[in-house]
Parts: sequence; C-alpha cells; structure tokens
Amino acid sequence: MASCAYCNTTILFGGKKQGDLRFCNAECEQRGFLMSLANQIPQRDVDGFVARVHRGNCPACDGQGPVDVHTSYRVWSALLMTSWSSRPAISCQSCGSKRKVGDAVFSVLLGWWGFPWGLLVTPMQVGRNILGFFQTPDPTTPSPALEKMLRLQLAAQVVQNQNREQSGINA
Repeated sequence: MASCAYCNTTILFGGKKQGDLRFCNAECEQRGFLMSLANQIPQRDVDGFVARVHRGNCPACDGQGPVDVHTSYRVWSALLMTSWSSRPAISCQSCGSKRKVGDAVFSVLLGWWGFPWGLLVTPMQVGRNILGFFQTPDPTTPSPALEKMLRLQLAAQVVQNQNREQSGINA
C-alpha cells in the first residue's frame, strides 16, 4: 500500500500524484509543496521561532505552555463510507488531551456505522487516542513534529508575502 509523502497516512484508493510523490488529498499535496519551500528556510531562523512558540502560551486556550504538537485520531462512517484521519494540532498538554477525548467520543459514537471499515478502524482510532495520553511530547524540548509544522507556517507566510507583493505590483 502507498503512503502519503506528506503525512504518512496509508492511501488505500486514489490520492494525488505529483511526479514520483503521492499524497492522500489536495491539502497534503499543497503542504508537500510548502515543505519543499520550508526546507530552504535557514535553520537558525526556524530554531528561534520554534523555541518562542514552544515556550509561549497555548494558541488554543492562551494558557501557559509548553506548547507542542498533540495528535488526535477520528473516524466516522455511514453505511459503505468510512473516513478516518489524524488531526495534529499545536497546543498545550491540556488542550491536546481534551481533543483526544473529544475525538475518541466522536469515533465511538459515529465510527461504527460503516461496513467493513468502520468496524475495523473505530477500535484502532479510539485506541490511538487512549495511547496518546501516555505518549506525550517531552515538555523540556520541542518535538520534530513541532519544528515541521512551524516550518510549514513560515513557508506559508513567505508564499503569502510574495503573493501580496506580486498583487501590489500588478495593481
């Protein structure tokens, strides 16, 4: 089975191709493009930004950090259709835990209703949320996942600034 070149999600059917790379959807395809730009940002700039965000307040609740990436897992089903996803978010530990509980409850209520995938994937996604309570990022240092997400944010800002400059020149 193929996996997404950006998020590593398993791709069962379809997906988007860009050269030799395969993405699970258009959003991951766009982020893959941003990742290639993000890798060109100087490491010292990224390190400073990551350290500020890690030590800063939570963007979700504005509470005290440390802030890192916390991933929750969700599934929903309707008869023959099942959709599951990993949902990384930059937040404090408390917000990350609340999101895992919310997605576990969501999955328990709405995940089972598809055949056959809903019956198979729902316990897996609920289990991943439960396991996530015990496998938390190290609060003393930023995780590689935080660096990756923040690199993408910086790259998106660069693209947005370039688009503004171009539209200002063309106006």
